[in-house]
Amino acid sequence: MTESTAQQPVIDVRDLSVRYGDTVALDCADLRLGTGTVCGLIGMNGSGKSTLFKAIMGMISPDAGTVRVGGRPPAAARRNGAISYVPQSEDIDWSFPISVREVVMTGRYGHLGPTRRLRRADHAAVDEALERVELGEYQHRQIGRLSGGQRKRAFVARGIAQQASILLLDEPFAGVDKRTEATISTLLRELADGGATILISTHDLHALPRLADQALLLMRRVLVHGTPDVVITPDNLIRAFGIDPLDASPTATPQEHP
Repeated sequence: MTESTAQQPVIDVRDLSVRYGDTVALDCADLRLGTGTVCGLIGMNGSGKSTLFKAIMGMISPDAGTVRVGGRPPAAARRNGAISYVPQSEDIDWSFPISVREVVMTGRYGHLGPTRRLRRADHAAVDEALERVELGEYQHRQIGRLSGGQRKRAFVARGIAQQASILLLDEPFAGVDKRTEATISTLLRELADGGATILISTHDLHALPRLADQALLLMRRVLVHGTPDVVITPDNLIRAFGIDPLDASPTATPQEHP
């Protein structure tokens, strides 16, 4: 698939600049993604990936530029359940006393009616999501008692139950086994084929061409955005990383802090 040529992309970021004090996190960054697209977000520690996610979710206010999600301000899109976010593992308190099913059920809160009571359709959506990520037998287990890969699948299931049209995933393959990586990749492709727009931060450059339609190389501003074969070249990666990551192990590149 290629980038949407529609006048109103699903994710529309234009000239986005964000500063934290004297530190420039993003500098005139642009990103436009249409429906049915998986875009891999590539960049080293401090390149602005997490800041871009936060801007798309409406969690931070830009110093300059605009962000629109489905033609609306991002905070409004998030409140309406259009955006689902799978965070990095270190962003979550795994000791919190909540079950896997309850985590997935939080994806249904935006669908609850005036009574705020769960309905049969909500439970059915959660059941289906748990089945798709192969966690049905673990649904009553406390979330922190899952393996790293199972935890990632639980948060993907939350996005499925939410029926979000936009999924943002921050390093979903970090520390997971090959089975989990394959399961998540297959699910993301199925969701994109169904019309979802997916932006995924990853350091696994070897697997990205099989998963993503597009890739974006970020170093505070967008260095290049196109198909993976155009973006993932030695010259482009040296510009962003200072080394050729394709010659290194997938875990050799440091991960960005939130």
